[in-house]
Amino acid sequence: MIEKEEVYITGIGAFLPNKPINNDQMEDYLGLINGKKSGVKERILKQNGIKLRHYALNKNQESTHSNAELAANAIEIALDKSGADATEIELLSTGTTQGDLPVPGFASMVHALTDFKKCELASFQSVCASGMMALKTAFSQIKYKEKQEAVAVGSEFASRLFKGSRFDGQDQKSVPFDTEFLRWMLSDGAGAMVLSNKKNTKGLSLKIDWMELKSHANEFPVCMFTGKNDNKNEKEQTWLDYPDYESASKGGAINLKQDIRLLDKVIQVGVAHYFELIDKGRVNPDKTDWLCCHYSSEYFKKPIKDLMTKGGALISDEKWFSNLTTKGNTGAASIYIMLEELLYSGKLKAGETILCMVPESGRFITSFMQLTVVGQDEDAKVYPKRKVEAPELIVDKNPTSEWLVRQLTQIWIDFETKLLQVPVVSKIHSGKLSLSDYKLLLHDLRQQVIDGSQWISRAASNIDIELFELRSAFIKHTAAEHKDFQILERNFVALGESLEDIQTGNKNIGSVALTSFMFQQASKNNPIDLLGAMFIIEGIGKRLAGYWGDMIKDQLDLDKEQVSFFTYHGVADENHFHRLEEALNHPFMNMDLAKQIAKTAKTTAKLYEMQLEELGNY
Repeated sequence: MIEKEEVYITGIGAFLPNKPINNDQMEDYLGLINGKKSGVKERILKQNGIKLRHYALNKNQESTHSNAELAANAIEIALDKSGADATEIELLSTGTTQGDLPVPGFASMVHALTDFKKCELASFQSVCASGMMALKTAFSQIKYKEKQEAVAVGSEFASRLFKGSRFDGQDQKSVPFDTEFLRWMLSDGAGAMVLSNKKNTKGLSLKIDWMELKSHANEFPVCMFTGKNDNKNEKEQTWLDYPDYESASKGGAINLKQDIRLLDKVIQVGVAHYFELIDKGRVNPDKTDWLCCHYSSEYFKKPIKDLMTKGGALISDEKWFSNLTTKGNTGAASIYIMLEELLYSGKLKAGETILCMVPESGRFITSFMQLTVVGQDEDAKVYPKRKVEAPELIVDKNPTSEWLVRQLTQIWIDFETKLLQVPVVSKIHSGKLSLSDYKLLLHDLRQQVIDGSQWISRAASNIDIELFELRSAFIKHTAAEHKDFQILERNFVALGESLEDIQTGNKNIGSVALTSFMFQQASKNNPIDLLGAMFIIEGIGKRLAGYWGDMIKDQLDLDKEQVSFFTYHGVADENHFHRLEEALNHPFMNMDLAKQIAKTAKTTAKLYEMQLEELGNY
């Protein structure tokens, strides 16, 4: 039987560009066509009921944002609300009607604007349902344990398709109704959701119970489209088949259109799908507390309710939630923007059920999702991030040592600050570290730790006898370190893993870089600069290892023999640090050597950070 995780929406962000625009201002931003005001605008607006919307355009019809920027802004807000770390996101899944570029995929363009590390991408291009497609991919990957945290996005920048200048350039005396209709229906905006296998530690989460999408393209002609003119002629040339882009434009092939005569069919197939879900036992109208139904116009709400009533499955009016009139019709982003407002409205209570319905008129797609409101995880453990401070160095006071201490202090502060952003360290602090994460950490650290005493020994052998005290410091350090890997192995085995697995493991690419640098430096004559490396590595033990060990033990509910590698170093490296201080006080110390020590410390810090970032990358 396949193991499954619960999936929670832990944060939702909505980004609506610029100031809200009322009905009287719309042509100030979209522009007039052939210098004339629209003759159908008022009638369409009266039917759709939209009072306010947002455009990523200024009054010169210039773009103020890209579609990818709208999405990236929504992501930033969602991450902030969820408390998730951008560097921990493993999947970015996006949906839009039209990205900024035909190639590459929209998710690639959005990823470039985020703080995400390398991650999996999924780009969906459709109409309203593309946002649900993106969300279902993120949901499924977490559900089946392929990912732990993901971000799904729906984003639209429709207004630039309706700029008056576009139609003026087509030399059309009037714009066909199927295009002008959409001009007064669509607007811009983006929404993003953070999905996790753990619910919020603060505030409400939305657990995704199930999602279902169904295409009806085999039954109906295209309804909302661009790239051609006749939705009844399947063999009609598309905009790419014209001899050039100009003739495709003048022919109106690139205009977004909608056959409004088919819209009643969209409602019918959507409600029929709703009845199917009731028959399957997935939906219970009586136990549904909220309905978030995406419809493009208030005009369509009554026909939907009438069909529900005829089927004996009406969801009463007070349970419907929509912000169409104040936020506009933002297509793929609409369900995100709707749920964002509802989640943070203060209206939801733990245990309530939300049914989401998103039909698409492109070539007819119906999509549904059920959510359960859950309270915060009272048992979740979140650990405070301590003030970043360098391990204290007690050395003789002279200009050289004082300069070196200042340099090492700043190097450490930069190092520890960056470590807090490394995914495995961030998970330790946020209480999101899994047992598999911890096992991987032990596995990869062992491959580097086993080389530690060896490069120190090599360094000692290359130190001249005239520097006896420094050689002694390295030798003592070797004696203290050479059995560390055995403690680590015992921890790994105590977690139920095979000793052979860790002993035959490979170094990750960060460990390869770190170890290679250490042996290279240790092979040089009088490699005193490795005192800088010892400062970083012993500093981790003195300041961080024990602290991490306590947090890991607590959040994973482990025994002391399963975390002793970390907790031991929190005590033992205090003594190691004193030997480092004695070495730094050697009379041989001078400014040239101090500079070398600082550079080696800086290099070691960067490579150690890389080792932790590249866990599992061999």
